Amino acid sequence: MSSLIYIADPMCSWCYGFGPELAALLEGLPGGLPIEIVVGGLRPYNTKVMDDELRSTLREHWNTVAERTGLPFNDDILSRDNFIYNTEPACRAVVAARMLAPNVNLFVFHEIQRAFYAEGKDITQGEVLASVVTKALAEAGHQVDEATFLATWNSDVAIKATRDDFIQVSNWGITGFPALVLERDGKLDMVTSGYVAMPKLIELMLDLVEEKEKAK
Repeated sequence: MSSLIYIADPMCSWCYGFGPELAALLEGLPGGLPIEIVVGGLRPYNTKVMDDELRSTLREHWNTVAERTGLPFNDDILSRDNFIYNTEPACRAVVAARMLAPNVNLFVFHEIQRAFYAEGKDITQGEVLASVVTKALAEAGHQVDEATFLATWNSDVAIKATRDDFIQVSNWGITGFPALVLERDGKLDMVTSGYVAMPKLIELMLDLVEEKEKAK
């Protein structure tokens, strides 16, 4: 049995750029493959207010991703006073959604990204995340009210599960996002560490499959 593991952070701009490429890969795979999201923790637990240096660096990164992918970016959030670029709350929202409706976790992940990057919403805030996630879940056919989501998001279980994801990613030695891993019979093979576009992504997948066949 094979599956994919997607290691990413909803507040990672290259992960946002990788979204359409990953979607295209999944659509093109014959028979499909189950996919699990493990949140990486780009800047988790950060408490420092964004300074001009970080603001400038992020704008540069976002512009590069926009030029490379053509995806929309709204950088108003970077001009907000006292904004803290803490990615743990958004990562925990992905984990909470995974607990509530695991089969649509990738869709929810992409909707959280879209809210942040395309709409400029502050997804470090629980009430914003509740609105975004419950709407995404409803679109995917899962009716969850905001109070239920927030109770899950605020729970000790979700907080620990999120930290466990961060620890797992660190134990794997993965330091950059996005990363895509192919799991087969308990063995892990890196498909890509970093953004790649189609059809290169397909080539990487095929190379792994061919290597596995030759090794038999």
